[in-house]
Amino acid sequence: MSRTTPIVHKTRTQVVVEVLRERILSGEIAAGEPLRQSALAEQLNVSRIPVREALLQLEAEGLVKFEAHKGATATVLSVEQVTELFELRAMIETDLLAKAIPNLQDADLQQAEKVLEQMESAFKQEDAVASWSDLNTRFHTCLYRAANRPHTLEVVHGLNTNCDRYIRLQLLLAGGIPQAEQDHRDLLRHCRNKDIEKATTLLRQHILHAATAIRELVAQQVN
Repeated sequence: MSRTTPIVHKTRTQVVVEVLRERILSGEIAAGEPLRQSALAEQLNVSRIPVREALLQLEAEGLVKFEAHKGATATVLSVEQVTELFELRAMIETDLLAKAIPNLQDADLQQAEKVLEQMESAFKQEDAVASWSDLNTRFHTCLYRAANRPHTLEVVHGLNTNCDRYIRLQLLLAGGIPQAEQDHRDLLRHCRNKDIEKATTLLRQHILHAATAIRELVAQQVN
């Protein structure tokens, strides 16, 4: 019995994470709305422990904010934040990719291809939304790691964590999946061909076009 308990507990926490994440991303839980642990536990028929753990996980994803004397609230979506985060990504990631491409080995490209196939499979599964961001980060990391800039890569991962909710908003609500799949395939091809100019131009467009679609969505939700 002792071996199964942690698995059941983890599953409950993950279920709560997924339910609350989708409610926040869809707007069912409005930005700034308090997330009261006791009420959520009652609604979802679980104890407060998985709710607390789920809120902490969602805080790491940028969807929930903890404030003194106020508790947890759904994070406010911001057009200005989208602009800043995605412009930063466009600058840093294109530079990182340009430095990485001359050093890319077959093993790096094969790993990127494998992750891309997993991501394309996840895009087809409604219950795999939570894995999209992780797979996306892993795909890009396969291409960036060869730049041998670990501190820059760490900054990119931090930006991706903050962008996660916005990216999922675009993929879920703005029909961005087909374009994302095509962009990733083309990007991998340019990297294989060692074509730095085409790869960095596409990556910049990939990031900034997503930002444009997300800004429109966020503006609609805020208004």
